[in-house]
Formats: sequence, structure tokens, C-alpha cells
Amino acid sequence: MRGLNLHFLGHATTRVELGGRVVLTDPVLTKRVGPLTRVAPLPGAEAWAGVDTVLISHLHGDHLHFPSLRLLKGARIVVPKGAGGWVRKQGMKNVEEIAPGEVVQDGGLTITATEAVHSGHRWGPRLTHGPQSPALGHLLEADGTRVYSAGDTDLFDGMKELGPVDVALLPVWGWGPNLGPGHLTPERAAVAAGLLKAAAVVPVHWGTLAVPGIHLTKQMKKLLVDPPRIFADQVGAAGLPTDVLITRPGAEVALPAPEERA
Repeated sequence: MRGLNLHFLGHATTRVELGGRVVLTDPVLTKRVGPLTRVAPLPGAEAWAGVDTVLISHLHGDHLHFPSLRLLKGARIVVPKGAGGWVRKQGMKNVEEIAPGEVVQDGGLTITATEAVHSGHRWGPRLTHGPQSPALGHLLEADGTRVYSAGDTDLFDGMKELGPVDVALLPVWGWGPNLGPGHLTPERAAVAAGLLKAAAVVPVHWGTLAVPGIHLTKQMKKLLVDPPRIFADQVGAAGLPTDVLITRPGAEVALPAPEERA
């Protein structure tokens, strides 16, 4: 994993340093996101310092969050195809679009948009009016290292064509007591790890956001900590040769040293 540094900043937000560039995925950097409150530590400004490119997987407010984007002055913002005009109307600059299979280049870093099975509508899967564009994942490649950021998705056949990857950033839960369609449970995320032939997985999309009050219930307290552990158990039970890198929101990911994977 030459030249790779990773930080899990919470929810689907990761800081990926690869190929001499700094990428932020789905930045959520504030105390509140609409009706949701942050229950993990708030990242400091150093977490988004020097960001070159921002990757937006889809239009839901916990992934495309305009108050957070306004903190990232000067960064290139890459959004799903068809969303650029609407995003610009919200005051964003330096916006580009990408569709599944298309590529953007950032210096020595190659970013390929991938399929994702998830609602691409801003306000949810049952509405037909308002902003909509296909949900995406992203494959980042540089210096012989491949990182897959899934965004929000369920399993899809094309996952096996994306592998092998060095690191997969896989969602293992959400922010509520249950999951709607288009998400990975810990069990289904373990299947994804196998399809991707992932050498390592960082579980994301857990332990960060909750509905105020609900996070104090016994069920939600468990759901804020258990999903990555269940995922790790499932990976072990499946006998996958995958390192599960459980990282608390806000922390640097402890990547395996090359000799550890020899």
C-alpha cells in the first residue's frame, strides 16, 4: 500500500492520501446534519486541510452536505452525472460530473466511478420530483495501490470485477435503528469483501450520526458500536484473507505494514 494514508472521519467521510493527492469522500464535518446529530467527536480543521478533490457518491443529505462542502474552499468537487447544475446553484464552485465507468484524473491519481445500488434521489427513493442522479462508488488507483470507496450500496454483480483491491471502504450500517433498501448490513458487507477480494476493509457508515434522543436507547447504543464487530466476525467465519481495520470515527487507520501481508 505504497504512499497510502487513510483517516476515517465518521459516517461515510474518509480522508484518502494517495498518489500525492488528498481526497475526501462524502464530507460530513459539522455537529448536525439536518435532523441528525453527531455522536462521534467533531473533526478539527486539520482533517480537511489541503484537500484536492471531494468525491460525492450520491445526493442524500448525509453524503452531499452543503455546510460541509462550504468549508472546503478551492477543492474540486466531483458529483454524479446530472447533479452538477443543481450543486452549482447551491453556490458550489469547481464542480465536475462523472458517471459509472468514467474516469477523472488528479495528478497521478486515477478515479473511476463505479456502479452502486442505492437511491440517487435527494429526498429518498419514493419521490419523482427534485434533484436525482445515479448513486456511485469510486475506485482510486495510484502507485500500484487500489482503494474502493463504496458510498452507499447493496451488493451488485459487478463488485467482483472491481477486485482485487488493497483497501475497501465498506458501509456496515447507517444512522437509525434499521436499514432501508440499498444498504449493506454487516453480513452483506462481508460478502462484498469476498467479491472484491479485498486485502483489507475499513468499516464505515457507523457510529457517527443518530436521531436526537433515540441514540440514548439501549438498542441504538448497541447499533452505534456493534456493526463493525459483527462484520469482523462474519469475515472470520467466512475464512476470508481480509484484514478488518476497525477504526473509531475521527482516527487514522492503522494500515498493515507490507511485511504483515507477505
